[in-house]
Amino acid sequence: MTFINISNHPSVYWDEKQLSEAGQYGEIIDMPFPAISAMAGEEQIADLSGTFAEIIIEKYNPDDAVFHIMGELCFTFALVSRLQSKGYVCMASTTERIVEETFPGRKEVYFQFVKFREYLKNL
Repeated sequence: MTFINISNHPSVYWDEKQLSEAGQYGEIIDMPFPAISAMAGEEQIADLSGTFAEIIIEKYNPDDAVFHIMGELCFTFALVSRLQSKGYVCMASTTERIVEETFPGRKEVYFQFVKFREYLKNL
C-alpha cells in the first residue's frame, strides 16, 4: 500500500504524529500540488484535474494506494471526484487552528495536525 501526498506540504516537514498516521497506509510518496492561478477558469481546472487523474490512474491501482489531496479547492474537488469515481480512496488532513496574539492587532496562527479524514462520496 502507498500513501500519496498531493499537497503544498511535503511529508519531510510533517510532524511525527502526521507521519505515523500516514505511515499506517504504507510508504509515503509526495506528488507536488500544481500551481493554480486565481484567474484560472473552470475549463482550465477541469483539464488540469483530468490530466492529473490520468497520470494517477495509469500509475496506481485503487486497491494499493490512498491519496491525501489538499490545496486549491476547485481543483481538489475535481480531482477527488474523478478519483473516487474510479474507486480510489481520497483523504483530507484535519488540523486545529491555534491563534496567539503577539502584539495588539497582530496574531500568529499555527495549524496542528489532528487526523486524516476520508472525503465523503456522493451523498
